[in-house]
Amino acid sequence: MRALKIAATGMLAQQMRVETISNNLSNMSTTGYNARRAEFADLHYQQMARAGAVNAADGTVLPTGVQLGLGVRPAAISVELAQGGLSATGGDLDVAIEGQGYLEVTLPSGQAAYTRDGALKRTGDGLIVTSDGYPVAPEIVIPADARSISINGDGEVYAYFDNAAEAQLLGQFTLTSFTNAKGLEALGSNLFAETEASGPPLVTTPGLDGVGTLRQGFLEDSSVDSVREVTELIEAQRAYEMNAKVISAVDQMMGATTQVR
Repeated sequence: MRALKIAATGMLAQQMRVETISNNLSNMSTTGYNARRAEFADLHYQQMARAGAVNAADGTVLPTGVQLGLGVRPAAISVELAQGGLSATGGDLDVAIEGQGYLEVTLPSGQAAYTRDGALKRTGDGLIVTSDGYPVAPEIVIPADARSISINGDGEVYAYFDNAAEAQLLGQFTLTSFTNAKGLEALGSNLFAETEASGPPLVTTPGLDGVGTLRQGFLEDSSVDSVREVTELIEAQRAYEMNAKVISAVDQMMGATTQVR
């Protein structure tokens, strides 16, 4: 009764699909979040009669053979890279990335991480950091006596002072891109880390080399489509139920076998 194990792999696959959808729905309000999709592949096949095998003395071969599939396996959970909508916040340190690219931050370990969450803050020393307190690279410090700041599309940060008519340039944000951004490792807290699959980081000025620009006073919304997620949730639930019915049917067949006299 291979059907028992085959149906079990189907139930496990749909369970993973539901867990992925659940994670998407729970992050509907997460800044810069991109939806994930569970992808599956069929398991190996048992070759009961191989296609092309000689079937008779005159050289006749089997045109198709008999290949019995043994179920399904998870292949990947990939990120759907899509631009979320922009919401106006009016915050001086709220920046949204229009287009591709990530802000680089420095973790306490010294390792570089990357994020699209532009809800930036500043420390008591004026250093611009993320909501978790990680410095944004390159480090930019806002003077304590700055009246206001301005960030243009190229990432240049200007400070305005009461005793000066012209703004002072404090520094410039850079954006980082990757050859395969789907290969980044999610660390949580809207952070990603470089992997061998993603390729090395390519640091450039906003608006150049295919990366996006910055928009001050805005934050990027999650790209999760709630209608699509609920639709896929219903499909996954029904697929799970059908695999459960297969197990129930096999159980009845085995029960009938044991009652044969």
